[in-house]
Amino acid sequence: MIFILSGCKGSGSQQTITAVGSSAAQPLVELAGEEFTKSNSSEYVNVQGGGTGTGLSQIQQGAVDIGNSDLYAEQKKDIDASKLVDHRIAAVAMVPIVNKNVKVKSLTIEQLKEIFSGEITNWKQVGGQDLPITIINRADGSGTRAAFESDVMDGTPFVRSQEQDSSGMVRQIVYNTAGAISYLAMPYLNDTVKTININNIAPTIKNIENNTWKIWSYEHLYTNGKPTGMTKDFLDFIMTKKVQNDVVKKMNYVPINEMKYQKDYKGNVTPVTKGVK
Repeated sequence: MIFILSGCKGSGSQQTITAVGSSAAQPLVELAGEEFTKSNSSEYVNVQGGGTGTGLSQIQQGAVDIGNSDLYAEQKKDIDASKLVDHRIAAVAMVPIVNKNVKVKSLTIEQLKEIFSGEITNWKQVGGQDLPITIINRADGSGTRAAFESDVMDGTPFVRSQEQDSSGMVRQIVYNTAGAISYLAMPYLNDTVKTININNIAPTIKNIENNTWKIWSYEHLYTNGKPTGMTKDFLDFIMTKKVQNDVVKKMNYVPINEMKYQKDYKGNVTPVTKGVK
């Protein structure tokens, strides 16, 4: 359970709002919050993780000011999307990662699906060495998992495997486990693990913008009704050119207005003509 007193005066005259949810969005919202406080010293943004499911349920209950999500509210059971207001602030790629000793550089979407469904069980089946594949999945309720499931699995169920809530823990386990594979939101990538291309296409900002890299989702910041006060000020701040250029890009998210394609809650992808609708 999360017990949060939000949108209230903190110590002294400091005002606080609370944003909870997606671990993929968390680094971006945290840094944007820090930059916001630099310009508004009496206002503080309290950012917590917990996953997309937590963010959406907490904002629906009115327990927090902002619910961070990798999914549209319409994609989550038991969430009444009609009562929430969606603020899309960026796009983010979900990227397959493997232990650095795996001798595979690229997979097809179909091969990736067959690995995570349990049909392919050894790296030699996809051109690598004779080494069993160890799958590390994200926990059910994770927005990162749901986005990967939508864009890769296409209705095929995951094979039973180890599951982890934390992106950092996923990365650490893949680093320490021979033959391991998982996936991370792009901002969590580092040189401890090896990224896998899809159809020889690398996960770059340009390839995400153009939908050449197919595995991506939006970072949504949901409010319960139209935002007001400090919550509105913070959401407006995130959409400024300064934050979109200096924070969003540098952290390997894609500024929302630079996306050349848009994706709806059903997964339909269409070109953007006049900004994201």
